[in-house]
Amino acid sequence: MRRRLLPALCGLALLFSSQAQAQTLHIALREDGDILDPTLARTYVGRIVFAGLCDKLFDIDEKLQIVPQLALGYEWTDPQTLVIHLRPNVTFHDGEPFDAAAVKYTLERHLSLPGSFRRGEISTIDHVEVIDPLTVRLVLKTPSAPLLALLTDRAGMIVAPKAAEAAGKDFGLHPVCTGPFRFTERIAQDRIVLDRYPNYWDATNIHFDRVIYQPMTDSAVQVANLHTGNIDLAERVLPTDVAEVKRDPKLRIVTSPALGYVGLTFNLANGDGSKTAINQTPILRQAFEAAIDRQALSEVVFNGMYLPTAQAVPPSSPLAVKALEPPPRDIDKAKALVKQSGAPIPIQVTMMVPNTPDQAQLAEVIQSMVHDAGFEVKINLVEFASSVAAGTQGNFETYLIGWSGRTDADGNLYTFLHSGMGQNDGHYANPIVDAALDAARKSTDLATRVGYYGKLMEQERKDLPIIYLYNPVNIVGLSAKISGFRPVPDGIVRLQGLSVSK
Repeated sequence: MRRRLLPALCGLALLFSSQAQAQTLHIALREDGDILDPTLARTYVGRIVFAGLCDKLFDIDEKLQIVPQLALGYEWTDPQTLVIHLRPNVTFHDGEPFDAAAVKYTLERHLSLPGSFRRGEISTIDHVEVIDPLTVRLVLKTPSAPLLALLTDRAGMIVAPKAAEAAGKDFGLHPVCTGPFRFTERIAQDRIVLDRYPNYWDATNIHFDRVIYQPMTDSAVQVANLHTGNIDLAERVLPTDVAEVKRDPKLRIVTSPALGYVGLTFNLANGDGSKTAINQTPILRQAFEAAIDRQALSEVVFNGMYLPTAQAVPPSSPLAVKALEPPPRDIDKAKALVKQSGAPIPIQVTMMVPNTPDQAQLAEVIQSMVHDAGFEVKINLVEFASSVAAGTQGNFETYLIGWSGRTDADGNLYTFLHSGMGQNDGHYANPIVDAALDAARKSTDLATRVGYYGKLMEQERKDLPIIYLYNPVNIVGLSAKISGFRPVPDGIVRLQGLSVSK
């Protein structure tokens, strides 16, 4: 009996020792993400999960420089031909080798899969050729200035062909990629669990055995969990909570400029939700904007930390239209435009809003402001992922929604304003805007591209399919024990190099 007991006790000791040594990183997300399929996904928090799950051909660094990840290098052999050299000895989580055939498969999947949100991003690709197992050639229909930048995000995430083919439309339920962590489980509205992939090509830079992503829509709950140590990192802390977090010596705040925006998208032609006065009458949208005080929104809701804007591109971008400043509130103009429209007052507007405290407060302040001009706004609070689905389906009148942003202006504009694109929820269509967006993609001259963006924004300001409100700031709260965190302006939490002291 004694001989049998000793091995058992030794086994238990080894188990407990292994569990003690294992490290888990807990990351709080501002909301639950959508489907974990790079081709079909569109949420920002989903991108944070993908950073642990799916490597990309290229990445960006803190200075917004494009750096290789799954690619080792590239060259343009002519303006419409991009040759990419791939990293050797990389495998997918199921053991399948990563190679040029997998890149070709994934890019073609992005272009052809029904419901793909990547199609519009890389639509300039005509076809993909495998030169050899570690070299792939992208042949374009036209030159594409933003293509490399687009491949630093979901369009550049490569999925395992065999697993994707076997799973079909259900691939997002158990995704298989090449990232440092592999998918373990997901419980909606509760957690997404990833476990370390031992054969990751950059394994020496990974210092955790497990990552758990937990949606926490209530900012007070998130801050409380930071204080108690139940979470190690919150990917977004509200400006109103920064001072409280800073008071705790066990925590720290890291800020960086952001690339995105928050705005109001109007449903102009996407189903029954478009059949309202404000969606059918541009001057009513102009009146709605004139009644909004963007600076007051920032001061009241975000402690003045967010920057008022009237365009999709942050002022730090060389592609921003510098002359386009957000207009101040002009309630007299708003009332005059309402009167000119002939619409009976009050003008009913239903605003779909993600159900988070800050966005709910933002909507309430807008509701109060525009009431003075004759608008009666009903706020419809919806769980975030459900609101994204409703936006795609056209089940909204106007939608308060943000975009996390991309390094190239095309990533903030094309898929939202070009007719027929996947994230153009309101089905906006204007030939002047389409032509400017297409032309800006083809040019590699900075001044020329800015000129095209100025032309399209001049038209956008007349039509107002989107009222841009503000550019946010990335505010991350994390344990003081965490080291190696890199504040990249896209706000994505990269796990490479992160570690925690005991």
